[in-house]
Amino acid sequence: MNAHSRLLTIGIVPDSVQGTPSDFVSVANFADAAQALRGSSFTSVLVDPTLLAELFRDHQRDEYIRLYADRGICFMDLNGSIVWANSILQDWFKGELLNVSFLQALGSPPAVIDFHDPISAARSGQSPHFRLHRPNHPELPYLDIVLQLVRDAEGTPHQLIALCRNVTEEVEQQKKLDALHRAGRELALLHVTDLSAMNVTDRVELLRHNIRRYIHDLLHYDVMELRLLDRQTGELKPLLEEGMTPEAAKRTLFARPTNNGVTGYVANTGKSYLCADAAHDPHYILGAAGARSSMTIPLIYDDNVVGTLNIESPRVNGFGPDDLQFTELFSREIAAALNTLDLLSAQQNCSVSATIDAVQREIALPIDDILACSEILLNRHGDGDAETAQRLRIILDRVRSLKGHIMNVGREMGSVSTTVGPLATLADPPLTSKRILVIDPDERLRKQAHLVIGRLGATVETTGTALEGLAMLTGSHYDAIFMDIRPPDLGGYETYRRLRDTRPDVQVAMSTGFGYDSGHAIVKARADGMQFVLFKPYRADQVIRAVTTTPLPRGTSVSNHGGAAAAAAAPLGGTT
Repeated sequence: MNAHSRLLTIGIVPDSVQGTPSDFVSVANFADAAQALRGSSFTSVLVDPTLLAELFRDHQRDEYIRLYADRGICFMDLNGSIVWANSILQDWFKGELLNVSFLQALGSPPAVIDFHDPISAARSGQSPHFRLHRPNHPELPYLDIVLQLVRDAEGTPHQLIALCRNVTEEVEQQKKLDALHRAGRELALLHVTDLSAMNVTDRVELLRHNIRRYIHDLLHYDVMELRLLDRQTGELKPLLEEGMTPEAAKRTLFARPTNNGVTGYVANTGKSYLCADAAHDPHYILGAAGARSSMTIPLIYDDNVVGTLNIESPRVNGFGPDDLQFTELFSREIAAALNTLDLLSAQQNCSVSATIDAVQREIALPIDDILACSEILLNRHGDGDAETAQRLRIILDRVRSLKGHIMNVGREMGSVSTTVGPLATLADPPLTSKRILVIDPDERLRKQAHLVIGRLGATVETTGTALEGLAMLTGSHYDAIFMDIRPPDLGGYETYRRLRDTRPDVQVAMSTGFGYDSGHAIVKARADGMQFVLFKPYRADQVIRAVTTTPLPRGTSVSNHGGAAAAAAAPLGGTT
């Protein structure tokens, strides 16, 4: 037994359990088990099978119910007709439930995922687990439901049980996270759409507009201030403000721990700060008329503070942990967008950079399409038609050569540019001579990969589907592959497995936003040796770390591999 695990046994003699006495607690019945569960947490629970069978007989049902005091519970006959329901479920479903079909009680039609007939699935011994969405019940729209079969002491099917859990809060939180991610991606990918012709002033104004709009619409804050850190002088220069006093908007602040307000303190320490009561906080300097509390977040990119976001509230204790979490997530996206747009160094000349971006935007994905189509045709017809195969190989070579020439011209133009922003072309790119394949259905993400990863010196090729990526892999060498967790044509883990089977020596990393990984692709791939999960949009630090790390052998679980576990925790998602 793991030294950190705790085991609760019910009706099992302790001598029959392997481990030390401190590893487990043993009780004789379910009433004692309910008391133990209320007072402590346990990793696992072991139950004597005979006792478990007796548990579901009507006269002992109350002991079982006490184990799940926060859930809606009902017992059904084998046809799915409810024979008993606890008060929680009756309150949720509002109506007479006795002798009513469980599926009918859920509503018509029930929003059942993955199981066409969950009652039959449970009766056959499966444990169907699905989420119910009830759009006509706004007070409780989302429930997670698990059905289980109960057998009697002789092993004969006896009853069905449904455990229902209210997951509305979790679902709503995930929706907000998804919305924040989409908004952040829009900020960070601005430069791959129509910004190549914009000067610095236009870019700043567009970013101001979008940041202000998303903070209003998603976070619902009305009084805010965003400042950028001048790395040479340490001054925090205003980028946008709304609702601040004129004095506060013009105030000169530096990244120092004292005499520069909460904003200066946060910029100096790199840590978020909740000012619960402005009247009694030693760091607080009045920012908005009537403000009683504030929340200030550092904008961090590549482990460096690049600015601050300050929000003011007219109430004492106006912000809580959830407010802090969501604002920190969005602040990370703001920092990435600022960096991507080269605003942090207040560049005065972006014409060369704009030209390079425009060329990349226009040719990158069409060239990738030519490469993918040629590889697919070569795989399909190459063995039977030598002349066709030869012509396709010429096309592949010429297209890749053309792409290389364009990249070299871009680097030469960048080397004489006056651009000095963090994403300016690097004098000594860290990924020179590296080749990276990106598999992602999002066209904007593929464009962004060309720009961000290309500026690190790597050659980037992209595809929109897993099958195209596999075709590219058969004819080319890559140092790393970045794949979306949900390719449109294959499952996430199936894609990962086939990529590793084809090139076991290549680092394969999954990329995701904040979306739910319904196929558990990440969990399965980690158990099979995957070391990196990259949050979108791509950041330079996470890309470099993934490309330069030696991949683990297939079948090596990162949870059981010290070095890999450490590597997988830090890189993946950039800074927070």
